[in-house]
Amino acid sequence: MGLLAQLMAFRRPRPAGVDITSPAFKADPYPFYARLREESPVSPVTLPNGLTAWLVTRYDDVAAVLRDERFAKHPANALTPEQIARMPRIPRAFQPLDRNMLSADGPDHNRLRDLVQRAFTPGLVEGMRRRVQQIADHYLDALAGRPRFDLIRDYALPIPTTVIAEMLGVPVEDRHRFHRWSRSILLSSSSRWGLWKTLPALWSFLRYIRRLIDARRAALRDDLVSALIRAEEAGDRLSGEELMAMIFLLLVAGHETTVNLIGNGVLALLEHPEQLSRLRADPGLIRPAVEELLRFASPVETTSRRFAREDVTVAGVTIPRGALMFAVIASANRDRRQFPDPDRLDLSREPNRHLAFGLGPHYCIGAPLARLEGQIAVQTLLRRAPGLRLDVPPQRLRWRGGVIVRGLEALPVAVDAWA
Repeated sequence: MGLLAQLMAFRRPRPAGVDITSPAFKADPYPFYARLREESPVSPVTLPNGLTAWLVTRYDDVAAVLRDERFAKHPANALTPEQIARMPRIPRAFQPLDRNMLSADGPDHNRLRDLVQRAFTPGLVEGMRRRVQQIADHYLDALAGRPRFDLIRDYALPIPTTVIAEMLGVPVEDRHRFHRWSRSILLSSSSRWGLWKTLPALWSFLRYIRRLIDARRAALRDDLVSALIRAEEAGDRLSGEELMAMIFLLLVAGHETTVNLIGNGVLALLEHPEQLSRLRADPGLIRPAVEELLRFASPVETTSRRFAREDVTVAGVTIPRGALMFAVIASANRDRRQFPDPDRLDLSREPNRHLAFGLGPHYCIGAPLARLEGQIAVQTLLRRAPGLRLDVPPQRLRWRGGVIVRGLEALPVAVDAWA
């Protein structure tokens, strides 16, 4: 039980009768989290499969549990054999995907993380700025002159998928396929029927990755997949299952959250015209602006799952050994104890110690790349489409369901004037 389990089996807790996975809830989850922070900052919830999970919602508590080694990522490092036996099972064919750094703890996590850390250092990512700019301009060139388009489909999605595809050596023309597969996996429910509905997408994704690995083994290139294969062939630093799981994780995580950063961020700006005007007037504000958009419209709503290795007391509440826990990033990023006037968008907010990329050992390895993509995508769009506006009332926007990520199905926009 690992990456697939956390994407599928533990995605739909319903505290106090509220379905926090529903598109309606996703449209504005912040009032609910505000109530939890004040009334029940550590809340047990019941999953549809009968398991209990805990939501941690205050900033200081979220930051603490992300650093706390008493919470494990992999259930085998925390649960008793009896507890593991009660957990949902995934088909044997998909169990290799369990061997990824998102589900690993301690030395295993460090070893896997070190293999890809070099590709995402701030210095190397900054060297990609020119290419990311070219990609953003390419997609805006195709849109220039159009009075209307879907900002998610036509801009926010293609930029990060093209970038991660090029880094991994995946043919860019295949990006729509792996996005469709990852979207199916992320939207699957915790029910047995939801799991089985996801199997075709999982199977297709795995088959694609196997073929990609076979092609690179036959002819290595200067890409990240080839680098991982070289590491595998050099010794015991990466097994075949870990190789497959790593590529799967990078393809999914390498674009899903950045799509939401761009989409949620642009929506927040369009809904706050005074802040949009500030950014247009001062393009140098883009770096703190993206940090504030990450805080205000968190593209990742909760952390991935964690399990208590022992009884752990958080905010006066004891989370029992073996319990499943989600730290709610979107709630922490709106906590008034950390952020004055937290529900106000302020592009020059300082300090801004948001938790959008997590904290501690599992801090998002792709944070430098996501920041770069967000800065370029937003700034270039505003410069080239000065007449950008929403094309539908905000209440008609469609949000994606689920727990871990928060993003739009589509963002219809109109452009009254192109630069």
